Amino acid sequence: MNAPHITVLQPDPRVPLDRFGDWLTEFGATYETVNLGASGIPEKLPEAVILLGGIDNCRAYPWAAELRAELRGMVAKGVPILGICLGHQLLADALDGDVTFGLRGEKGAVDVELTSAGLADPLFNGLQSPILAPQHHHDVVTALPLGATLLATSKRYEIQAFRKGSAIGVQFHPEASPETMGAWSRYGGGDSAAMIADMTEVDEQISQTGRAIARSFVQICT
Repeated sequence: MNAPHITVLQPDPRVPLDRFGDWLTEFGATYETVNLGASGIPEKLPEAVILLGGIDNCRAYPWAAELRAELRGMVAKGVPILGICLGHQLLADALDGDVTFGLRGEKGAVDVELTSAGLADPLFNGLQSPILAPQHHHDVVTALPLGATLLATSKRYEIQAFRKGSAIGVQFHPEASPETMGAWSRYGGGDSAAMIADMTEVDEQISQTGRAIARSFVQICT
């Protein structure tokens, strides 16, 4: 069985793959990170994709229109895709869902309820609902793409995860460490130290969930 090679598309250098990189390697995958702003969209069709988050909205980037077309093509060809936060919103936008900008958002550790479809989805294999997940966003997917399946929800926002074909979007950040969450809080003018302390307190649970999601995505790609 060949190890999957995952192309990590990074919209913003302030939003890294973080500890997902170690987990992907642990479970037998190789990966390369492509900074979309510096390198553009890869010409070669990837074997599998993780599309990371970013600070701006999903229409603000100069490469966004081209990426939307590429994402539609990847889904049509069955390429496994995991979109995280902005990546989740970019996927929804590419597949004709709706994204609303500048809402109240969510920050910190948030309970995310898996739907019956979510509990049955390979990405969440072995997890119990609710999962505790890092969140740091204002923009929100407010309507699913046609034919997509809702996988997870929260008290504040209905669409926390969805699947359409080979593509899965998650609004939360399964990759994020407490230190990364603190950095994002600082970028937004928040209390970085308080965020790090709060996230560290629950990180054992959060990291177990993130590691499980990384393992499941590698299995999906294999």
